[in-house]
Amino acid sequence: MFAAPPVIETEVFATVPAALRRRGFRSEWTEVMRHGAPTDCFIEGPSFDLAGNLFVCDIPFGRIFRITPDGNFSVVAEYEGEPCGLKFRKDGRALITDFMHGVMELDPETGTVRHYIDRYLLQRFCGINDLVFADNGDLYFTDQGQSGMHDPTGRLFRQRPNGQLDLILDNVPSPNGVVLNPEQNTLYLAVTRGNCVWRVPLVKDGQVAKVGIFIQLSGSLAGPDGLAVDEEGNLAVAQAGSGAVWLFSRLGEPLFRIQSRTGLVQTNLAYGWPDRQYLYITESDTGHILRARLPVPGRTMFSHQP
Repeated sequence: MFAAPPVIETEVFATVPAALRRRGFRSEWTEVMRHGAPTDCFIEGPSFDLAGNLFVCDIPFGRIFRITPDGNFSVVAEYEGEPCGLKFRKDGRALITDFMHGVMELDPETGTVRHYIDRYLLQRFCGINDLVFADNGDLYFTDQGQSGMHDPTGRLFRQRPNGQLDLILDNVPSPNGVVLNPEQNTLYLAVTRGNCVWRVPLVKDGQVAKVGIFIQLSGSLAGPDGLAVDEEGNLAVAQAGSGAVWLFSRLGEPLFRIQSRTGLVQTNLAYGWPDRQYLYITESDTGHILRARLPVPGRTMFSHQP
């Protein structure tokens, strides 16, 4: 339908050091999600704090890493869990989507991790994956579990600033990354096993209407995972298993292919801070963090807005 877009090359920003890799350790998460393949780390959920440090999650070993602007790693927290996504609040604390527990809260100063949301209507979640804050403080997060084309029961939730928790969608075949457009009237939802991105219009009463497919992808060994939006409303999509991140216009037209320098499993995305011109990419299979300089800066996250 479209001509192949221009290619933007990536560079390696940082790599999980050998001293922090868990070689020879067993993890239930890797047994199921990686089919038992040897895995010494699996990083996702990149997010910047106000000081310009990049935080990432190491899912199978329950760790949160802090990476300084010059690429040095340290362990902020280690606990019994499976952290997938991370976003900061304005108070400096972070919320973590944890596949095992639900939504957790992290104090990056002390490394303390505690439960934040662990049930909906007294029922446990299936497997929380990713999250995003709206400009008004609403929190959206995906409950992926083992849903897929065979079982399209993945869910999308919203928590209001007053604590009210609403179920928005309950028929998604593997909901994953989630972002909002600059106007805050549309939510984009990565549907991994459907290999597509849904467009979810938000109506005035907080409900959704006329949900549809915004982008239908093809190929890859997995499907779309993390998403990010820039100031012009262009959507970056990490298509895990393809070795690429795609940048689409607000009309769904492909603008660039952002080519991996290492590995095929690009999972999550974050625009840099304070320099929002760079897009940072977790290459989960190899433990690399890639970055590419893009023409349009990323949109400022809720936590960094004045």
